[in-house]
Amino acid sequence: MRPQDVVILLKIITKKNSPWQNKDLAGELFISPAEVSDSLSRSEVAGLIDASKKVVFRQSLMEFLEHGLRYVFPARPGTMVNGIYTAHSHPFMQTKFPSEINYVWNEAFGDVRGLTIEPLYKNQVKAAKIDPALYLLLALLDVIRVGRVREVKVAIAELKRQIL
Repeated sequence: MRPQDVVILLKIITKKNSPWQNKDLAGELFISPAEVSDSLSRSEVAGLIDASKKVVFRQSLMEFLEHGLRYVFPARPGTMVNGIYTAHSHPFMQTKFPSEINYVWNEAFGDVRGLTIEPLYKNQVKAAKIDPALYLLLALLDVIRVGRVREVKVAIAELKRQIL
């Protein structure tokens, strides 16, 4: 698996019952259609999507996110940069755990300064800016990647509510 594989699966989930094609995902995630196709093939081998590559096995994905994400795609806060909120600094998490230290994805025209968290793939910030549902899911993943136990529990509960 590659980090963008997780993002592609989450994007499919945010589409709900809307029909989509690989080129739609590619355009909305700012990656090539070939990368989407390769990713879906890897996800099928991993048992996270069906053979038609249209139906995400949500329970399996949730198990991976809850128990494997932090080990396979770890993150450590980096330097202070301008960016957009992620992890426990995302507005959803701020309602649960106000914090003085912001975590952000690096974005030259970002509204806030904070410690940078490396996104799962290069164009993740662009994709998150056009899809609020995806943005929330990706920020919750960052809580799992860098958060403390109580923050992670809240993030997992919300991910389950959104995914299952």
